[in-house]
Amino acid sequence: MLVVKNLVKRFNSTLAVDNLSFSVDPGKIFGLLGPNGAGKTTTLRTILNIIKPSSGEIIFNQKPITYDYYNLIGYLPEERGLYKRSKVIDVLKYFAALKNVNKKDAVQLADIWLKKLNILNYREKKIDQLSKGNQQKVQLIAAIIHNPLLLILDEPFTGFDPINQQEVKNLILSFLSEGKTIILSTHQMDLAEKLCEEILLINDGKEVCAGKLSNIKKRFSGNNIRLGFKENGISLKEFPEIVKFDTYSNYTDIQLRDDIIPSHFLKKLIEKIEVHHFSVIEPTLNRIFIDLIKDDIHK
Repeated sequence: MLVVKNLVKRFNSTLAVDNLSFSVDPGKIFGLLGPNGAGKTTTLRTILNIIKPSSGEIIFNQKPITYDYYNLIGYLPEERGLYKRSKVIDVLKYFAALKNVNKKDAVQLADIWLKKLNILNYREKKIDQLSKGNQQKVQLIAAIIHNPLLLILDEPFTGFDPINQQEVKNLILSFLSEGKTIILSTHQMDLAEKLCEEILLINDGKEVCAGKLSNIKKRFSGNNIRLGFKENGISLKEFPEIVKFDTYSNYTDIQLRDDIIPSHFLKKLIEKIEVHHFSVIEPTLNRIFIDLIKDDIHK
């Protein structure tokens, strides 16, 4: 549905997007990932022509993207932009009108979405009377009220509590079941891992890693285990079989040397420490993200 070729964006002497190329398949969730300041938002804004690219080509449905296509796209910006002294229903009618939705349909659609997101009782409230989370729900409705084919979500989970995160996640998956195409831009790797089939990881405006998430995980699979154990004075640093480890409150993720067989390592472990959990795992997207960005910084 969307093809970006050799995209470059300069702000005076700053190169914000450095020759990025990627394609987004229809009916999929594409993850545009990276740390803060990586160039994700700038990339999205050039696609949407909010800012002009310095060079490059953007193709939508096999044709150069023009204003004719923007009514087919919904955009949730990272920096929310609502008229805080206006009523919720009036804000939604206004954003719908910008996408050529007539007033009658806009009111009906607004009420449907307000009810679906459990904020219909705020319909006549002013935006600044809503909590931050509910304001973000209104912003999300503004992005989808015209039933877009392509939905671009820039940090859609920011500021939501776990319950509302789950609600938004389910909403995104419902769009997917309807055949919509979604670009999800985030630095929350746990959510990206659950939602995205294909990703592009960028840093300093450049591609660091790209492809199907399943293939990327295979590429970086390594020899990883998850360990739960009782502290008894033995440090994991004493085991030469371990390349590196990350300790959390209830478990530790460990990368073993490639030549180490996990079951053999377990036998050695239980001779020295009390193990209450041991499993072979694949690397998380968060771990891959951290390792790749660290490597990129040290190049």
